[in-house]
Amino acid sequence: MTPRPVVPGFHPDPSVVRVGDTYWLVHSSFEYAPGVPLYRSTDLVTWEQAGHVLARPSQLDLSAAPGSGGITAPTIRHHDGRFWMVTTNLADGGWQVLVSAEDPLGEWSDPLRMTGVRGIDPDLAWDDDGTLLVSYAGFGAGGPAGLVQQAVDPVTGAALTGRRPLWQGTGGRFPEGPHLYRVGDLWYLLIAEGGTERGHAVTIARGPSPAGPFEPCPSNPLLTHRGVESPVQNTGHADLVQRPDGSWAVVFHGVRPRGASPQFHVLGRETFAAEVEWVDGWPRLGEWLTPPDGTVEVADDLSGPAWVAPRRFPGELLTQVEGGWRLTAADPDPASEDLAFVGRRQEHEDARFRAVVRASDGVGGLSLRIDARHHLDLEVDGDRVRAVAQVGALRSVLGEAEVAPGDVTLEIRTLPGEGHFSSTALAPDVLVAGLVGVGGFAELGRLDGRYVSTEVAGGMTGRLGGVWCARGELHVRSTTYRGADDPAAA
Repeated sequence: MTPRPVVPGFHPDPSVVRVGDTYWLVHSSFEYAPGVPLYRSTDLVTWEQAGHVLARPSQLDLSAAPGSGGITAPTIRHHDGRFWMVTTNLADGGWQVLVSAEDPLGEWSDPLRMTGVRGIDPDLAWDDDGTLLVSYAGFGAGGPAGLVQQAVDPVTGAALTGRRPLWQGTGGRFPEGPHLYRVGDLWYLLIAEGGTERGHAVTIARGPSPAGPFEPCPSNPLLTHRGVESPVQNTGHADLVQRPDGSWAVVFHGVRPRGASPQFHVLGRETFAAEVEWVDGWPRLGEWLTPPDGTVEVADDLSGPAWVAPRRFPGELLTQVEGGWRLTAADPDPASEDLAFVGRRQEHEDARFRAVVRASDGVGGLSLRIDARHHLDLEVDGDRVRAVAQVGALRSVLGEAEVAPGDVTLEIRTLPGEGHFSSTALAPDVLVAGLVGVGGFAELGRLDGRYVSTEVAGGMTGRLGGVWCARGELHVRSTTYRGADDPAAA
């Protein structure tokens, strides 16, 4: 069976905790608000989005976040009857963000800042006397300082100790993403190394105390797909969890690249899961947990938890009105890279985004984007609809049509790539933009999907499809997302 993500689309850096019979999962969200998507499950295979941890502006300032800046690598844990989540906001100068809640479905606290903990990928663990230990990838004056650990006061955020170095991995670059666990009489340190690209890996060590000294597993890495023929690559950044029956599993991220060499991934880093078996005191990767394939179709009114916006909360841009929503331009300059955009993740290899809009009081429409400089748009401007490709500084009108005043139905589709596997012409997919009317779908333009991919755009995110407004107001009647990993089903 081809491995499939348990949480598809742009959901990187997963961290998981179990409380009772329920598993809770969080992810990086970078420049998008709300921040830190929160999922729940009872089987580690089927996940439902429960909301966001950083769900209100008092918790999250992303106004200065560049593309792929902002919220990175959260950790979620449960201790003394409370849920705790720590992450790093790279956009507001405050470093670590620690919040907590008795009920993860309720409001989480306003952030406690650990200004003395300077780095990324913070982990939370409590030693035998209840001291909170934060392990992380440290930054120093000269750059990365490796994996380090400090004791921190969870009430004030003050560092109680200086940094102490931890195990630095097996030699892969960028040791990061540490997670510390007490299992029996030993402490296990799970880390990511090798970089989050093709060299990504998960390795583990153990020691008698949370400070070590740490002995590496003789069969490291626990997980990697470097040099492996697999539809899933870049596997890494993992977190272990124990089931109620005592068995173990692991969540981790990976990508599904397609197209000609070096291949291109367009959905971002997605969350996968696998069984874990313990052999001679060490975890071993077992079978992957794979949800069934199928077609997903969601008609949404822009109020659900799937909808996010770059650098702003959707509520700052949207107003509910009779018959839909009003999206107001955030910047009067139509050439601005920071246009008003509200979207949801593309979660399947083959997808269709549709929106019914009216732009009589502005300019806007439907967009499929990976960042502000790489996207395919349908732009409604007066009585004209244009398909427009933006690739870096290059902007090209691919086609246009005249429309009657009133509501317009826009659609962007992804189709399988065209070309031979040994040809550079083979794209990860093809993006097609057009109008839907009484005669069906009318194409206005198409774009090679590699131009809306991570390998071209750079960064850490994935594609989102949604509505945008460059000037004035856009009235959004409805939106629909349809996706499947089987092209015939989509």
